[in-house]
Amino acid sequence: MPTVSSNRTSRIEARIAPEVLATVKRAAEIQGRSISDFLVAAAQDAAERTIQETQIIRLSLADQERVAKLLLNPLAPTPALERAFAAHRELIRESK
Repeated sequence: MPTVSSNRTSRIEARIAPEVLATVKRAAEIQGRSISDFLVAAAQDAAERTIQETQIIRLSLADQERVAKLLLNPLAPTPALERAFAAHRELIRESK
């Protein structure tokens, strides 16, 4: 679990149900932490997991195979894509 910095400069307040507080207190005691330290560490861990999950694309096996096949054997460019390539080449040529 990541270490919580002791250089705290912000404050967060939250209202929680008594049974949730009891659970948090118990978990903090088990880890030998204060409730505040436990909550900060748990929030940081949850935030990091959430961010990581948005950066990972999960595909089914069938989708993985489809992506691999398309990478190995790409489709021919459509007429619209060919026009876009030509326009891009023209823009690059003009900017030099």
